[in-house]
Amino acid sequence: MIYYPISALINAVASTVVCIIVITRNPKSQLNRSFSYFAFSVAFWAYCYFFWQISNNAHNALFWCRALMAGAIFIPSAFLHFSVSLISQYKKYSKIVAFWYIVSVLFFLLDFTPLFVKDVRPRLTFPYWPSAGITYTPFLGMFAGLTIYAHILMYKSYKRLSGFNRNQIKYVFLGTAIGFLGGSTNYPLWYGISIPPIGNAFVGVYVLLVAYSIVKYRLMDIKVALTRAGIFVVVYTLVLGIPFWIGLRFLGTGTWIFPVSIAVVLATLGPFIYIYLQSKAEARLLKEQRRYQDSLKQASAGMTRIRNLRKLLNLITHIVTKTVKIAYAGIYLYNKETNEYILQVSRDKGRMSIPKLTADNPLISWITRNRQPLIYEEVKRQEEDNHNTSYNHLEENMRLLTAVVVIPSFLEDRLVGLLVLGEKISGHIYTPEDLDVFQILASQTALAIENAQFYEETKEMQAQIAQAEKMATIGTMADGLSHQINNRFNALSLIAADTIDTVKTTDTSKCTPEVKEMIAQINRALERIQSNVLQGGQVVKGILKYTRKEDEGFEALTLDQILDATLEMVQYKVKLSEIDIIRDYPKNTPKIHGNIIQLQEVFFNFIDNAYDAMVERKTTLNEPGYRGKITISVSPKSKTLEIAVKDNGMGIKDNDSKKLFTPFFTTKVSSRRSTGLGLYVIKRLIEESHQGKIRFESEHKRGTTFVIELPRAKK
Repeated sequence: MIYYPISALINAVASTVVCIIVITRNPKSQLNRSFSYFAFSVAFWAYCYFFWQISNNAHNALFWCRALMAGAIFIPSAFLHFSVSLISQYKKYSKIVAFWYIVSVLFFLLDFTPLFVKDVRPRLTFPYWPSAGITYTPFLGMFAGLTIYAHILMYKSYKRLSGFNRNQIKYVFLGTAIGFLGGSTNYPLWYGISIPPIGNAFVGVYVLLVAYSIVKYRLMDIKVALTRAGIFVVVYTLVLGIPFWIGLRFLGTGTWIFPVSIAVVLATLGPFIYIYLQSKAEARLLKEQRRYQDSLKQASAGMTRIRNLRKLLNLITHIVTKTVKIAYAGIYLYNKETNEYILQVSRDKGRMSIPKLTADNPLISWITRNRQPLIYEEVKRQEEDNHNTSYNHLEENMRLLTAVVVIPSFLEDRLVGLLVLGEKISGHIYTPEDLDVFQILASQTALAIENAQFYEETKEMQAQIAQAEKMATIGTMADGLSHQINNRFNALSLIAADTIDTVKTTDTSKCTPEVKEMIAQINRALERIQSNVLQGGQVVKGILKYTRKEDEGFEALTLDQILDATLEMVQYKVKLSEIDIIRDYPKNTPKIHGNIIQLQEVFFNFIDNAYDAMVERKTTLNEPGYRGKITISVSPKSKTLEIAVKDNGMGIKDNDSKKLFTPFFTTKVSSRRSTGLGLYVIKRLIEESHQGKIRFESEHKRGTTFVIELPRAKK
């Protein structure tokens, strides 16, 4: 019958192709190696089965029967090896596996003797069917026992697992169970029991189901291409196997014209059949994936129109979790101020995720270097196969993140953020097509995030500029306001002075003691009013000097002259009694060529910032006996003066140092206390207006020193 040789040839070619793909994909993997041993044993048995079925004499038939048993002898031990590798328990059962390999070798030594295969004789419709020797029955017991034992181990592991790991074992369990049951129909005839081997074709079922598990559940990390290879094997085995068998069976080895002609015709049709079946199979397998992949592509196209960052991130996680039906999703974005990737939004089912990842985290480093998605199962497999510490760190981080897949989001060469995905609720794996779509989504997301961040930063900057403009407007109003206020102060002063003179010239000798005391109190009150009016006038004068337009030009100034003018104003904002200001320079220090108003603003900012830093250190560190101190020292040079303003405040963090002179950046605890324009303006006043230089040195929790170089005045 043509059924038996053709079914054997299909089994042989299918097992060979799967064996080659698996072992070449990752030869270091224990799982891949053990499966290739098993597949090779089945393929060897099936090839010999084919040649046995087309044999035309007893001698050849006996040889091929003994040869096929050489493959069958190693099937149970190789299957046990594969099973314990699949459930990740090879180390536990390695000695048992080794023992049964040794037993298989012993049976192999007896294979080509009558003790194992006695002879061949007619059985049913078969002209040459083998008869069992005395050692064949023990082998059959070993075969059945190991097969059942391996399936029991897989079933126990299957009950403990969940998700696509469970599905991997399920399809392997079903495939091999059906394959072994089909192959077992060969054995009754060995003992003269008239049951035909009708289940022989089911041996190929294990190949198909294992291939399905590889495709759909990422078993052994073989991609969807295996589906095409499987279809190719089935089609071409039938297309070329039929004429080959006809040629051998009916035309002999000398005449090949007819079968070769048929083979050519069918081989021409084969690719078209293959393409058709391939497209149908992939459409059926990937129907669900393509549905949500199309949805994700449509969603990614509209993301760049969303300006609110929080709304955008929530939308992304909502679309991903609902469309793909994922148990957990989160988005980490890079924060340049802290140099960390911080969890912004997440959708989960009670999971607790780590809130941030440093830029030097192994997971971030790997993604930045490789620019590819990270898949937990692949990382875990690499960890088991290569014993590399880098994979240990990756596996640990992904486990803490509860991540099945991590998708990077790059904008040019910059890693903007990460999309962390948990397992699918269905238990299915992420296919290569899924990953491609997620990478497209990640690219669109990076652009959308950049747009949203830019929009929010622009809004914030506009608000700060508006605030700065308000302050500038107040400055321009200062002349008029101070004039009006001074007029009121002068009026109050005149009224108080006239009243005091009236009281002094009034004869109170006839007044009662009570009236005299009341008049004395009124006189003292008027004197206090006059004193406060004079002080208010000085405050207004200082404000006017600080805010008036810089039309006084450049002149020769002493450092004391600048500091005195600065302290006159800063005393109304800073509690000078709480700090020490030390002038550590000689009285004959050379003069500076500068603008008094601009330099007053420079030192005002230095002292104001230093005071805030010292208050922060005092309240944060709680150091006993701590007192704020600002030291101003001078180092004369040939054409310039180098002035150092040193404080013992909180200091500046390393991450903030590069941004210190950036507009609107502030290190103050409350942004309400500062617009972030002070040091930016100072830098421009020193470098552009005075053609000088400015630099700083700082140590966090120790203090900061600003050093400026200003031109010396010509004598």
